[in-house]
Amino acid sequence: MQFLLKTAEETEQFGAQLFSILAEKSLVFLLGDLGAGKTTLVRGFMRKAGHQGTVKSPTYNIVEEYKINQRLFFHFDLYRLVDPEELEWIGIDDYLQAQSVCFIEWPSLGEGYLPEPDLIIAMEVVDEGRRITLEKIPAEIINNFLIEKQIDSAIL
Repeated sequence: MQFLLKTAEETEQFGAQLFSILAEKSLVFLLGDLGAGKTTLVRGFMRKAGHQGTVKSPTYNIVEEYKINQRLFFHFDLYRLVDPEELEWIGIDDYLQAQSVCFIEWPSLGEGYLPEPDLIIAMEVVDEGRRITLEKIPAEIINNFLIEKQIDSAIL
């Protein structure tokens, strides 16, 4: 399933829409080059969840943790990992076992230490904006997108 998002605002809206359809415990891999809009998408998700502070890329911290209305959300950026074993040192299993939504940027750098995701979101910069491709999509997500699709003009 692909979407074309023309602006950063549409990317944030897409992230907000994900909040309405992802299970409370979900693992989402975010694929895309630097500047593809991964953090912008997560920002939209977090705003819809009720976060009012800054949503920044966790490039230097590796993980940003958010607790909103008794729910946990984690945003990982593995770009600066030297070795996937570092995930074990930061306690990745504890994060992934929590009842939470985990977004992981650059998941290929954690290969061997990360389980299969519930959803893969591939983002690509194109002339018209950002192309988002959803991969490994659970049936309930497909159904929710078809029912609640808010960015209907964005389907390719």
